Amino acid sequence: FEVTTVDECIKKARIFVTATGCKSIIHGEMFEQMLEDSIVCNIGHFDCELDVAWLNDNCVKKEQIKPQVDRYTLKNGRHIILLAEGRLVNLGCAHGHPSFVMSNSFTNQVLAQIELWTKQGQYKLGVHLLPKKLDEAVAAAHLEHLGVKLTKLSDDQSGYLGIPKDGPFKPEIYRY
Repeated sequence: FEVTTVDECIKKARIFVTATGCKSIIHGEMFEQMLEDSIVCNIGHFDCELDVAWLNDNCVKKEQIKPQVDRYTLKNGRHIILLAEGRLVNLGCAHGHPSFVMSNSFTNQVLAQIELWTKQGQYKLGVHLLPKKLDEAVAAAHLEHLGVKLTKLSDDQSGYLGIPKDGPFKPEIYRY
């Protein structure tokens, strides 16, 4: 796969999927440069990656092809197909997350609640990251479903890597 900038590929690609979690990844003028009937969607963390407001304000026509699939006619005559109104396409155009993904999410939430309840004095009021040990417990609980088996670290390997045998296996600053 070629790795390049959005500006570089905007006139060549036909399918655009943003997945950055950042804002203003594809904005107004970029839509005008896309090929005819380019498909645009977002799978990033927020719905601000695509400038949907610009599309709505600057299109000549917006027609719903089917639920969650809109075809915009731009002033230059080109068409853009936008999925899920620029929101998370996996939720808007699919049937949400599969039960396995939801199980991971709910397990995370339950372990976080148990952590907060059993260690009430250790957490000040605010937003906290889930400790790595709990993150890894969630992953470990779901490995069998994936048919995954892991080799346990030996004492020698644990010492060499400078991490506990039973984890966490990444430093607190590392984000999965």
